[in-house]
Amino acid sequence: MKRVFSGVQPTGNIHLGNYLGALKQFVELQNDHECIYCIVDLHAITVPQDPKVLREHILDVASLYLAVGINPSKSIVFVQSDVPGHVELSWVLTCCSYTGELYRMTQFKAKSHNKESAPAGLLTYPVLMAADILLYDTDIVPVGNDQKQHIELTRDLAIRVNNTRKKTFVVPEGRYMKEGARIMALDDPRQKMSKSAENVHSRISLLDEPSKIKKSIMKATTDSDGIIRFDPENKPGISNLLNIYSVLSGQSIDDITADYDGKGYGDFKKDLVEITVDALAPIKARYEEIRYSDELRTILKDGAERAGAIAEKTMKRVKENFGLGL
Repeated sequence: MKRVFSGVQPTGNIHLGNYLGALKQFVELQNDHECIYCIVDLHAITVPQDPKVLREHILDVASLYLAVGINPSKSIVFVQSDVPGHVELSWVLTCCSYTGELYRMTQFKAKSHNKESAPAGLLTYPVLMAADILLYDTDIVPVGNDQKQHIELTRDLAIRVNNTRKKTFVVPEGRYMKEGARIMALDDPRQKMSKSAENVHSRISLLDEPSKIKKSIMKATTDSDGIIRFDPENKPGISNLLNIYSVLSGQSIDDITADYDGKGYGDFKKDLVEITVDALAPIKARYEEIRYSDELRTILKDGAERAGAIAEKTMKRVKENFGLGL
């Protein structure tokens, strides 16, 4: 089976966009791939973090991994910093990278706000991301379209090393989410749904209470013509809600729009509230069951040991090909 690697930062509650765009893919892939899923806590410290809060968020995300259906008997689930090979390989790859290509990264420009000086971690975290992927001889990386540049850097680094250091790395392929699963902010449907947005009603988090879900959906931006039609360019608000409805219900957008022919946004939104609450209820129940259990820590410890065994083999090959160690 081909090997899959991906990770999620432990920064706040996972929202519907993360779930439909990434985690749902993670669950599907584990049925016919060898999957390794990581909580990338080292990436989180590129910006200041409260240590106690960060540790809680690590456990939150790990619990949600399991709650959405990732099966630790099929997939490896672990915390990035528990496997030293991530940092070790990151340094090797940093020595193979060029400042010019790192300065050109779109996300670095956005996060550094084009300031003359920025934290070095913001500049080099794409190299750490490349190390995360290459450490496990990854074949497929399921990511959002906004990560395409980072996957290309990973491929470039792997090829660059392979051209001078034998065949050291597997060159991975990105698996980019379908456009239909791209979930936008409820208050501004031309922007991606985000954990960090100030308006809490711009997103639906997987652990939201039904009352919060209802309020967020009923307040969601639409338009003034009241016609339920999928048209992302001219009707981004209702099109975004149709995407959510379709993915959660399993119905095609064409069938949904036919069902609501002649009906208004109010009826549509009320039904979407019910569908969303019903879809998230089992996730929340499983999360609450496992979050403070010994089972969670046992799964993460076992996952780190399994991931570490793979990482050690890769690092042995890397060190041999680079002439490191004795």
